[in-house]
Amino acid sequence: MTARFVRPSLAVVKVGSSSLRGPDGRLDRRQVHALAEQVLTARAAGTQVVLVSSGAVAAGMGLLGLERRPLDLPTLQACAAVGQGELIQAYQQVLATAGTSAGQILLTQDDFVRRSRYLSARTTLQRLLEVGVLPVVNENDAVATDELAYGDNDHLAALVASMLDAQLLVLLSDVPGLYDRDPRHDAGAQLVTRVDDVDTLDVTRIGGVGSYVGSGGMRTKVQSARVAVRSATHAVVADARRPAVLHDVLEGAQVGTWFVAHDTRVEARRLWIGFALNVHGRIHVDDGAVAALRERGTSLLSVGVTRADGSFAAGDAVEVVDLQGRAIARGLTNYDVADVVRLAGRRTLEAAEAFGLGYAREVIHRDDLVLL
Repeated sequence: MTARFVRPSLAVVKVGSSSLRGPDGRLDRRQVHALAEQVLTARAAGTQVVLVSSGAVAAGMGLLGLERRPLDLPTLQACAAVGQGELIQAYQQVLATAGTSAGQILLTQDDFVRRSRYLSARTTLQRLLEVGVLPVVNENDAVATDELAYGDNDHLAALVASMLDAQLLVLLSDVPGLYDRDPRHDAGAQLVTRVDDVDTLDVTRIGGVGSYVGSGGMRTKVQSARVAVRSATHAVVADARRPAVLHDVLEGAQVGTWFVAHDTRVEARRLWIGFALNVHGRIHVDDGAVAALRERGTSLLSVGVTRADGSFAAGDAVEVVDLQGRAIARGLTNYDVADVVRLAGRRTLEAAEAFGLGYAREVIHRDDLVLL
């Protein structure tokens, strides 16, 4: 059988919390060891690996005697702080037998948004690979706020893959892959083995939040795959506990769901705007504005705005939504929320005459806008 793709020279592998927690509520060291051994096998076969590993919160839950994932942020952060050391130690035990080490890298949104930090993080990861160390990446959950609240290590892994120009993103989960319907509610759901265009998927039929241990779900994996393929990176979602799963995925075997990479790569800045920034509000637009953005690639002008909500300042990331509240784009706004409300429905010339030449700008320039 023909392989899906050429074996990658660099793969970013993400494993979720639910795949690393045992039935006793503690970190499943046997599973961590199995994954670490698969990574060593992959490296020996010629594929460098960056591991994005959840599990710190789950490990901390076990150490603190908690049966269910906490809902309050301080307790989540306490779990992460307690569990991070146990998680990295579990990987290190296996890696040491092969004469190598794990290098822990904790990242936040700012590490992708601020160019100096982005370049520093990329250089560090590249150097770790050059000296034979396995980078183990996680969100800086013990101090992060928005990142931990959203729990998006899938997203983080996709951005790391883009940062390093990886050829493959592997999202290991507690399910075999993407189904055409939510298998928890529909016994007839079928596994989707290949997705050529992720934008054609009906996300309303895809399962949302997964198990109570993890904080993501299939929707976050689809969104992360969208980031990857736009970076010209293949993505595969597969079952973390399937024997030799990483070996088979790297060989291009028919395992899990394959999201086919685009031929062209979206520039990093647009990926940051579209996927790495927290959204601080929403700008609602009419059907004419939707058509102009989608069909002609224009900037967002005030005449097409109907209203705005949230709490955002000029320069913040906002979501652009249609009349039905569906997100169609994200971008960096030139105005704060009060000014957008004041400008809504006005033509640019009219706005400039009414409020001054400072209001003759677009609400969001097309260079600062990413369609979703």
